Amino acid sequence: MDDLETLADAIRSADTAAALTGAGISAPSGIPTFRGDNGVWEQFDEGQFTYGRFQRDPDGFWADRLDLQEAMFSGEYEPNAGHEALAAMERDGDLEAICTQNTDGLHRDAAAAVRDGETDEPNVDVDGFVLELHGNARRVRCADCGRRREGDPIFERAADGELPPTCDCGGVYKPDVVLFGERLPDAVMQRAQSLARESDAFLAIGSSLVVEPAASLPRIAARNGATVGIVNLESTPCDGAADVVCREDVTEVLPELRELVENR
Repeated sequence: MDDLETLADAIRSADTAAALTGAGISAPSGIPTFRGDNGVWEQFDEGQFTYGRFQRDPDGFWADRLDLQEAMFSGEYEPNAGHEALAAMERDGDLEAICTQNTDGLHRDAAAAVRDGETDEPNVDVDGFVLELHGNARRVRCADCGRRREGDPIFERAADGELPPTCDCGGVYKPDVVLFGERLPDAVMQRAQSLARESDAFLAIGSSLVVEPAASLPRIAARNGATVGIVNLESTPCDGAADVVCREDVTEVLPELRELVENR
């Protein structure tokens, strides 16, 4: 509890506080992780999901992507207590933004839910405070005109044999995620790096912190004087730069942290 109190005090006194999340926050919701025991990349060859393959073999890429999408998102899943705690902290002004490496959209769901319960506005726009560093697997984007749209109808067209599925402009749709060999969106990554530099408190939650450039964010925050907290069941390369390291379940720790922030 002392460690959580340290983080709570840092967040409450911070002019700017932000969080980075990885697969560990969504695993309790039933989303499989990519790496580690029983990870997605033990079932699939990650080399088949490169931007280069999408460009030269869009038919084959989409056929394999359908299988990957089924393995990752076929079940019923929804935000868990960890997502909800972060969303509530952001709503209440305790967190400036949530930067996530995840593509499952659960932070968006949680952020919209905590606001829809207290506002007359449906479908709250959460772009300003949920930064999806690696994109969103629920959407697709045309590789030619850049149009984005909801992914389910496009995945259904692909499953019905339209390989690859195409936009009205004739361009090929691509899952709206960062593939191997693609750069992270510059504007999103620059915003995340600015948050890390400006933060007085920075949380890294459920991330192995091995995939760059997102993995560098806690170190950037630490170099600029932030109180850094890491919540992850396994050790990370950034543990030595952190002020607080918690090896506990995010669905238990984050609601406790939020309560401490609210009540101290």
